[in-house]
Order: sequence, then C-alpha cells, then structure tokens
Amino acid sequence: MGVIDMNVQAELSYPVPEGVFAEKVVSVKHYTDRLFKFRITRPASFRFRSGEFVMIGLPNAEKPIYRAYSIASPSWDEEIEFFSIKVPGGPLTEHLQKIQPGDTVLMRKKPTGTLVNDALAPGKRLYMFATGTGIAPFASVIRDPETYDKFEQLILVHTCREVAELGYGHELMDELANDPLIGEFADKLTYVPSATREPYERTERITTMIETGSLFEELGVPPLGPEEDRAMICGSMDMLKDVKALCEKAGLVEGSNAAPATFVVERAFVD
Repeated sequence: MGVIDMNVQAELSYPVPEGVFAEKVVSVKHYTDRLFKFRITRPASFRFRSGEFVMIGLPNAEKPIYRAYSIASPSWDEEIEFFSIKVPGGPLTEHLQKIQPGDTVLMRKKPTGTLVNDALAPGKRLYMFATGTGIAPFASVIRDPETYDKFEQLILVHTCREVAELGYGHELMDELANDPLIGEFADKLTYVPSATREPYERTERITTMIETGSLFEELGVPPLGPEEDRAMICGSMDMLKDVKALCEKAGLVEGSNAAPATFVVERAFVD
C-alpha cells in the first residue's frame, strides 16, 4: 500500500486497497454539459506507455466502482490527464463530473491497452480515428516524441455530434504548436475535425470520409493501404466495428502488443 496523506485517508474512511493509488485532483475544465477533462497528481512510481488506459474510481463507497479511462497525457507528463463524458445516472461519471481540485481520485496501478506505438509495425502514415472522448488516447500519442520518430505523417480524424464537442481537440492543436518537446514536429500532424449534427467545415462521419475517399483527397495522399498506412481506432462500439471493417477491406491487419501489425482497436469504455 502506498503512502497517502491523512486527509486522503480520512476522506476514504478505510485503508487504500492494495494495487491502488489515491491521487489529488489538480484541475478540472468543463467543455460542454457532456464533456470535461481533469488532471490528477502522478505517483512517482507510476509508469505507462502513451495511449494506454487505466482503471479509475472515487472514494465514495467501501467497494468503489472502477471504469477504464484512457490516459490523455503523454508518458513524460508530470500529471495524469483524463477526458470524460458525463453520463446521467452513470455509476461513476454521475459523481466524477462533480469533482473539484483537491478531491481524491482512485487509480489502479496497472495500465494497459493496444493504442500504443509498440502494437504497430513501422509505416509512413499513422491515422488516428476517434469519435467523442475516443480522442483521449490520441491526445497522449500525439504529445509523445516517439510517435514522430516512428511515422512521417500523423492524421488525427475526430468526429463529434456538435461543434462545441470539438473544443478539446482544437485546444490540443493550439497547445502542440507551443509545446517544447513537440512544437518542432507540429507540421507532421494534421487535425481533421468533423461535426455530424451541426453546420461545420466538415459534417461527414469517419466511415463516409474513408468510403468516398474525401479524406484522402483532402490530405493529398493515396487511399488507405497496408504498405504505408497504419491506423488506431477509438470510439463507440458501432464506430469501432465499421472502421475496423474498412481497414480490413483496405488490406490492413489487426495487431496487438504481442503481434504488431497495421491497425489496432481499443475496446475499453467508460460507463
């Protein structure tokens, strides 16, 4: 059991379970009535690869409910960032959305996940296909210098229902340009946001962009193919299934940490 301060212990009212960190909330930002991000302190012993997820919970019950959350901060960050949806009546997010700086969040010590550079074979272009909060692991991946060493071109395709829900992605792009580690590589990354239920510069779903070829035409690159392209997919269950099928139709093969290949899918969800 890690060492925790007395305030955390008092808030928990029971010993911190083995294999769990009790960390303090550093900051919270709400983007819409459905989306928010928060940052917590990072335990000195916590190690993870950019793109992995971890189980988090709240000290509001003797047997806390844990859910999988992708870590949105890169592996070098001194804090841990998460980007979350607010689910009415959700067993965790109903309470998580109310956290404030200074509150305690529980985090299990073992990160895991397939949206990591190690699960992909070397390639020229890396496509990151995301819907909603599925952008979270890619917020980690695109802030890791290793990703830019491995790929010549990075394309982050992010689709939401409403324009305001793209705020987190636009914020990321603004921050990257001035990032001391990544700023010099910023021209290798292209952000392709789309809003499907409001007027916007793009309104197509990711599947439509791939099927019609509009995505590749806009980027000035060949259609998706296994020779040069690699892909990571994170989003709703239907989106995962549909984009996976399109990747396989294009000749890409699903990989894993044990057997790197040409695309990977994350199946961990919140609530």
